[in-house]
Amino acid sequence: MSRPALSFFDDIARSIAFLSRLPVADRFFIGHDGRMSLTVRAFPLAGAVIAAPAAMLAGLLAAIQAPPLVTVLLALALMAAITGGLHEDGLADSADGLGGGRTAERALEIMKDSRIGSYGALALIFTLGLRVASLAALMAVLPPLSLVILMMLAAGLSRFAMLYHWQALPPARASGTAAGAGQPDAGAVRTAGGFALAGALLLALTLHSAGAAGLALLACAGTTFLFTRHVRARLAGHTGDTIGATQQLSEAALLVALAVML
Repeated sequence: MSRPALSFFDDIARSIAFLSRLPVADRFFIGHDGRMSLTVRAFPLAGAVIAAPAAMLAGLLAAIQAPPLVTVLLALALMAAITGGLHEDGLADSADGLGGGRTAERALEIMKDSRIGSYGALALIFTLGLRVASLAALMAVLPPLSLVILMMLAAGLSRFAMLYHWQALPPARASGTAAGAGQPDAGAVRTAGGFALAGALLLALTLHSAGAAGLALLACAGTTFLFTRHVRARLAGHTGDTIGATQQLSEAALLVALAVML
């Protein structure tokens, strides 16, 4: 295997470790300084890999005609176990901070509090409910294999949405997870964008509908853009929490749009 290919494989492993609790061998971190500026190019692929166990569980249960709500809840529970609820935590903290903080300083202070407030609880309830309802509706119209591919693609595309939010804003804090990881490299963003584009094309092929795929991608992109603009206006920069919230919101938007269109 060529050196560039090995380097990219290393980035996939590091991205999986960064975005989930899946075990990754120590050898992938030997000599690595912990910064993610170049590593983020593998985010879309890492997202798909992270979602694969939950997607395959959903596909298996769909194949034996298990109840849709039971299937989706079990799959999303497995997904949360794999990620450690990382992005859900970011969504809840972001909702509490942006909803309850009158100033940027107060919002950032609230976001550092580990306790979940009413805004965070409501954000989790509604986004999880929308994802569950949307996937259950999609189970009724998609064959099991298409459902598996869709869940993996949604995970990959939403990780690219995270990357867009991350690179579009400076860090809101001088210290913190996002600041310590560094700003995404422009070339890495373009590489990740290429994988996201391939995922978008595969989504259209999987659904046999360019129109439905296009509108779903538009909903995903529009949600990411609007949330990023809102965070810019409120905080003047990103945090690890807002990056995680971007993943949850963009994935929910994509799934809701597909459930409505198909």
